[in-house]
Amino acid sequence: MTEDIIMQISNKIKEKRKAKGITIQELADKADVSKGLISQIENNRTVPSLLVLINIIKALQLDMNEFFNEIDQQSPNSKVIIKQKSTYQPFEKEPAKGFAYKRVLTRNIKNLPIDIVILELKKGASRSQVVRTDAYEYKYIIKGTVEYLIDNEKHILEEGDSLFFDGRLGHKPRNIGEDTAQILVIYFFLENDK
Repeated sequence: MTEDIIMQISNKIKEKRKAKGITIQELADKADVSKGLISQIENNRTVPSLLVLINIIKALQLDMNEFFNEIDQQSPNSKVIIKQKSTYQPFEKEPAKGFAYKRVLTRNIKNLPIDIVILELKKGASRSQVVRTDAYEYKYIIKGTVEYLIDNEKHILEEGDSLFFDGRLGHKPRNIGEDTAQILVIYFFLENDK
């Protein structure tokens, strides 16, 4: 199994668990594994055995075929990767009204996981609280006007502006424009970066 496929599986488990409102502990109990193992799998720190993976998929009440059919198995040796927008995978990062995430591409580059996402924020969309991500984040505003609160400091970004920051700082975006905002987001996950 390539690193990219493993990362896709990890992301999918985390997304499906969050979408179903299940805690890590609840999933661990249902899959008959430890909470620490679920956390390590979701954060790309370990590769689950086939039996553990099957138990997790069953515990999430997911169809096995659907789970694996959505995994992009393009050859990691490809020198050129083309992703049609129709293949972008919608997912829920966290429950927030007016937030629509679509995963464009997930890859490991020299053992560093990178996740490329398009985020659409409906007019007035905002999180109720700040969040933290275990990654460095790059944001490019494709369209709209977005206010980013990062570590209690406000930044206003308009079409064509970009932002790079440590996602472990508390942050939250808010669409302050008149239309839906669209943002290209690139997450740079650094292993063992504490």
